Amino acid sequence: MASHWTEGEKEFMKRALEVAERGRGKVSPNPLVGCVLVKDGVIIAEGWHDHLGGLHAEQMAIHDAESNGHSPNGAVAYVTLEPCNHFGRTPPCTEALMWAGVKEVIVAHYDPNPTVRGKGIQVLQDAGIEVRQGLLESDASEQMRPFLHWCEHRRPQVTVKMAVDTNGSVDDRSIEAQRFTSDACLDRVHMLRKECDAVLVGVETVVRDDPQLTVRRIPTERQPLRIVLDPNNRTPANSKLLTDGLETLHMTEEFTSLPALLNLLGDRDIQRLMVEGGPSTVAAFLDQGLVDEFYLIQSPVRHLEPVPSNISAERLSDAGLTHTSTESWGEETLHLWSK
Repeated sequence: MASHWTEGEKEFMKRALEVAERGRGKVSPNPLVGCVLVKDGVIIAEGWHDHLGGLHAEQMAIHDAESNGHSPNGAVAYVTLEPCNHFGRTPPCTEALMWAGVKEVIVAHYDPNPTVRGKGIQVLQDAGIEVRQGLLESDASEQMRPFLHWCEHRRPQVTVKMAVDTNGSVDDRSIEAQRFTSDACLDRVHMLRKECDAVLVGVETVVRDDPQLTVRRIPTERQPLRIVLDPNNRTPANSKLLTDGLETLHMTEEFTSLPALLNLLGDRDIQRLMVEGGPSTVAAFLDQGLVDEFYLIQSPVRHLEPVPSNISAERLSDAGLTHTSTESWGEETLHLWSK
């Protein structure tokens, strides 16, 4: 691992991380990966993993170079994740890099997946290609957080999203069920939902709101798996979640525990689970220490007949979460807590 990196090297890896973002919401269960090819201090090509089954970042970058009349021979490849060395939906990236004649590969983060785990770096080194690892590793780790979490724990990262009024209420019983956040905030919620592989609610939310739990306000190429916790089988037969033709995992008498459910989802390659309510469901995840990040959305609205969320800074801290950032989501304020 290199102990010193030049500013130029850092900028090239930053660019690789930037282009990797183009695959967000489209590549799971694969991780976000970006790659830039550099010759004589200039980026000659860029690539990213764009969709499941599509070219990997290194392969796209090589194709990009050749399509624009640049030879990748003798280039330095900056890659956000260790190149794969196995046949999956595509051939190994190590072979592509060796075939292209790159002279050096700089890797941000090693791949913890058992099918790779250092083998990609070793194959490249055995072929005489210099490999350095660790450039902007923490940035890459944050970008690939759900993937790395799944590789380590074999269960999804749990993301809770909850919107509350000025007094911490999640609903107003004086009126029919309706959202109380702005359109701009809802756009951000749908963007977050798009980044998740599954969305979970308790049966009370289904009975009260009849939600769709789909991505609708922004373009998407896939919909998350919907999950309803309903041990007493109370979900109405005509609810949208059971009649719209999209996949819903309706957990009735087979639901035994949250850890068992997370293990089941991990086996299905679900890497990020979004928990959207209600208060009792969120409380169960918090009480068992299963929440990895909490999106608390504060609305300027005040409910007339409030339904308490029972969420406070002390409650989140007790669950092992730390307040990491605050930002505006439309007319609302987002407080992000994470482990």
